[in-house]
Amino acid sequence: MNTFTGKTLLITGGTGSFGNAVLKKFLTTDIGEIRIFSRDEKKQDDMRHEYQAAYPEYANKLKFYIGDVRDIASVRNAMHGVDYIFHAAALKQVPSCEFFPMEAVRTNVIGTDNVLTAAIEAGVKVIIGLSTDKAAYPVNAMGTSKAMMEKVIVAKSRTVSPDKTKICCTRYGNVMCSRGSVIPLWIEQIKNGKPITVTEPKMTRFIMALEEAVDLVLFAFKHGVSGDILVQKAPACTIETLAQAVKELFGSKDEIKVIGIRHGEKMYETLLTNEECAKADDMGNFYRVPSDKRDLNYDKYFSDGDTERNVLTEFNSNNTEILDVEQVKEKLLSLEYIRQELENWENK
Repeated sequence: MNTFTGKTLLITGGTGSFGNAVLKKFLTTDIGEIRIFSRDEKKQDDMRHEYQAAYPEYANKLKFYIGDVRDIASVRNAMHGVDYIFHAAALKQVPSCEFFPMEAVRTNVIGTDNVLTAAIEAGVKVIIGLSTDKAAYPVNAMGTSKAMMEKVIVAKSRTVSPDKTKICCTRYGNVMCSRGSVIPLWIEQIKNGKPITVTEPKMTRFIMALEEAVDLVLFAFKHGVSGDILVQKAPACTIETLAQAVKELFGSKDEIKVIGIRHGEKMYETLLTNEECAKADDMGNFYRVPSDKRDLNYDKYFSDGDTERNVLTEFNSNNTEILDVEQVKEKLLSLEYIRQELENWENK
């Protein structure tokens, strides 16, 4: 953590699952200060009390800023003295973004531009934005707004010297047990003696732990070049397999109830498109998608075109490693949230 020694880190949308995971990883290190920027004072107050109780000797490093990424003035208010930013603030629920697409635009697109503008003005050294697999070949408003967020990040990286501010983006799939995700809903349904509800059993989704999402952001922070999109390779499973794994872990005998695909959902998700494969670098557990460094004067490329293309192909949740029920159960049991829920369930 030497890079973060004595530094100030700002996390937008910091009261969410990602912000909490970063705090658990960083708060007890020699980082100077962690700022939580969000618009919900109740969540901030709950988080403040939680970390004061759990980490009394480190809680003074944690600072809270009320604001909204939609309001650049409030963003600027939190920027003074910031060295690094993890930009996690977003509207993430697919159905709600379908019904209120302009709200997704205001937060995910305009909000991102506000954060980047204020950060560049303040001389922030590194900004890492968090995107989603739904931004690749988007078919819903949430994915489309996140795709535009990625475009804003890449475009903004061209306007500032990387020696002054490095701007990168990460893209990853479903984070298991994050706030608002399906696994906590299923556990609650089991506790209440109700059947687990799934939208479409054959639907496939990438799955990863929250700690892996943090690892991807740190990988981008360390290895990314300004303008890059960094993608973490991840396994996937069908929704039916995931539901069955949860059922077996919690001993549920109820049937799985199919309720049909929700607004804007896809049968499978993509982390790396065929078009991105043309220039992507395979870095082992990660893909790096460099930004296109050409400018708008295409005349000079007519006689000096670049015909080289990589042999990589689209990376999606149908052609990655598909986990079976036992493998998913093993992955679930690696999560502190699941172990705690199981303990509570067994002791009820």
